[in-house]
Amino acid sequence: MTDNKQSQAYYDDFSTGYERPRGEGYHRLIDDLEMDVMLPLCRGKRVLEVGCGTGLILSRLAAEADEAVGMDLSKGMLKSARERGLSVAVASATQLPFPDNSFDVVCSFKVLAHVPDIRSALSEITRVTRPGGRMVLEFYNPWSVRYLAKRLAGPQPISDGRTEADVYTRWDSPLELPKLFPAGVQIEGMRGVRVFTPAAFVHRVPMLRDVLAIAERRAVDSPLRYFGGFLIAIARK
Repeated sequence: MTDNKQSQAYYDDFSTGYERPRGEGYHRLIDDLEMDVMLPLCRGKRVLEVGCGTGLILSRLAAEADEAVGMDLSKGMLKSARERGLSVAVASATQLPFPDNSFDVVCSFKVLAHVPDIRSALSEITRVTRPGGRMVLEFYNPWSVRYLAKRLAGPQPISDGRTEADVYTRWDSPLELPKLFPAGVQIEGMRGVRVFTPAAFVHRVPMLRDVLAIAERRAVDSPLRYFGGFLIAIARK
């Protein structure tokens, strides 16, 4: 099975239960921290989300942007996005079906870590971003508590018969990220999400979840951001 078909099958299976934990607790906090970075950049802009899934993030972008478009490899995921009335297309991150210089802002969360040919994906993202436009792109960070926890816990189930081991996953450190982008792209900053949280379930513990939520919000732009489990690069074309 090719990488694209393997990933498509994985996320098609994942789509049936993907949203069950997403509206509360840890998952809501992570979404909110990502949006704190993204929303100020997308207001009044034409925005593309690469790997929009069921449209949870894209729907929030659409409420602020002049126009918001999404794409995803998984038809199963996009079924929910279409039901939300969002503008989406089935496509691969390495072959975006848009003309050059189409978007003011291109974003991607929790997707690029699962793309083997990352340089092709970043080249495509750069191609469809207009000159002077921004790219807000999230990567998995090996300098993190999350990385250690994943290594200790092993692959977790995501659906009947499938685990996280069934999809390719890459980890790129803050030092490695600038080397992945095409020539001429400038990384203007990095934000760190999930610096302190060792596992999602700790956000179900009363009081501890409140302390962690405060700590995570403060860490996003602090020197500790380079140890975030999710590292967000903000780049300009």
